[in-house]
Amino acid sequence: MHFEPSPATSNLQEAVAVFVQHRPRLFGIAYRVLGSVVEAEDVVQEVWLRWQKTDRCVVVSPVAFLSSTTTRLAINVAQSARVRRETYIGPWLPEPIDTSSDPEAGAQRAEALEMALLLLLEKLNPTERAAYVLREAFDYAYPEIAEILQLSVVNVRKIVSRARMRLSAERRESVDTAEHRLLLNAFVSAAQTGDVASLEALLTPDAVSLSDGNGIRGAARIPVLGRARVANLATAPRFWQGVDARLVDANGRTGVMIYRDGEPATILTIAASKEGIYKLMWVWNPSKIAAFLDSRSRFAAALGSPPVL
Repeated sequence: MHFEPSPATSNLQEAVAVFVQHRPRLFGIAYRVLGSVVEAEDVVQEVWLRWQKTDRCVVVSPVAFLSSTTTRLAINVAQSARVRRETYIGPWLPEPIDTSSDPEAGAQRAEALEMALLLLLEKLNPTERAAYVLREAFDYAYPEIAEILQLSVVNVRKIVSRARMRLSAERRESVDTAEHRLLLNAFVSAAQTGDVASLEALLTPDAVSLSDGNGIRGAARIPVLGRARVANLATAPRFWQGVDARLVDANGRTGVMIYRDGEPATILTIAASKEGIYKLMWVWNPSKIAAFLDSRSRFAAALGSPPVL
């Protein structure tokens, strides 16, 4: 016996199909604004609930509706997240994501995805961050961004320009992915063997090491500054004893997942320019490591299954 789907069922199936099609982009926007996998997923789930409840017959452009809703929700979450991060113990780093399936994380360009740049984006206010992300990573036109942020086009142009200037004042030109991987491999090899001289040669004089542990034992609670101090910290024999270091794809670049007793314990990513490695970012926080591991299946799920109803 054959049953025709009811109009309501058919309508919901269409809503799911549209949402699944655009979900990688929605996650990409929210993640870049928030620097958190978990918070971005929460935003995307909320967008789905609103999309379900919306009178979709009057929505002229589903992607515009979904992008606008995502951006505005992400800005709201970012404003409250700033207050929460004031109580964070030690340096705060963005939650890395596994980009082996989607190197650009749902964007038209991989812009604003590297860990070092996500960290710099935190210095902008949430609206500046959103405007920059929409323009630079997703190539939205200024009138589209103005509509999403409910600002004038002139104002949006100024915001994006100001954001670019603030970022470029601190941003260094990255090496290409092949050189980045070579530097990372050389760093891990020298650190594991305790070769301080080789390690110092890879680092810039003003190198900084940031450990995100939110108070976890073993993670430095303040930034470690300077080539010699960073090299000494990174070659600590106790840290490398009995660990298994495996390469991973993190935020469009190669990173290292460090396993201790078979369990993932730390994610290491670096930022490097032609002068050498200038920033080491160690994620110790177990919830952020769990979010990274969960993100491995996120892209496949986004392309192949409906959202949670």
